[in-house]
Amino acid sequence: MRPKPRFRPVSAALTGSLAGLLTATAVLGGATAATATAGDSAGRDSAPGADRAWRLVDRSPDLVRPRALTVDGSLGARRAAQEIRLAQQLYTFWNTGEQRYLDAAVDRDFRDNTLPAGRPQGPTGPAVASRAFRAAVPDLRCELADLLVTGDKLTARLVFRGHFTGEFEGRAGRGQAVEFTAIDIQHAGARRITEDWHIEDNTTLLAQLGAAAG
Repeated sequence: MRPKPRFRPVSAALTGSLAGLLTATAVLGGATAATATAGDSAGRDSAPGADRAWRLVDRSPDLVRPRALTVDGSLGARRAAQEIRLAQQLYTFWNTGEQRYLDAAVDRDFRDNTLPAGRPQGPTGPAVASRAFRAAVPDLRCELADLLVTGDKLTARLVFRGHFTGEFEGRAGRGQAVEFTAIDIQHAGARRITEDWHIEDNTTLLAQLGAAAG
């Protein structure tokens, strides 16, 4: 008997709406998806398939872990675990700025399909972006708030936090708190991530850095 899908309430805020869309999906690829939240891993409020989903997460202490996870039920466990680990490695790079995690996650022929002006194409691009962010926000941290694994695609909702204590476009920070969100879609190849699409809440970020237009 197919378990009933569990839907979480969706807030009116944009980030809440995106989070709800990512975690509310119940049937993907013709098979029941395993959905879990951070509370499930502690044995509370378990959703159908939550234990299966959390078993696929790499528990290495240096890697970030998703706070909410939805896995396509049609994926084999080995492939699903591989894709989740790629996401953990990539977002550990964004969480720490350490190049070794980026090298482990992305292919040398990686392509950014939403390349911002001035950023180099290929795997060099994320490294350049990370250094630029950390020049302004040295304590930048990346929370993997939601991870949706479907086929060969990874969709992530990210929350970046830190303090503007560095410099940005000639402006010196005064320790202002920084918090902004991003949505990524990553295409996982046979071994590593081969391309992506992404959008960041740059309006909020620039306002917090005191660089908003107007």
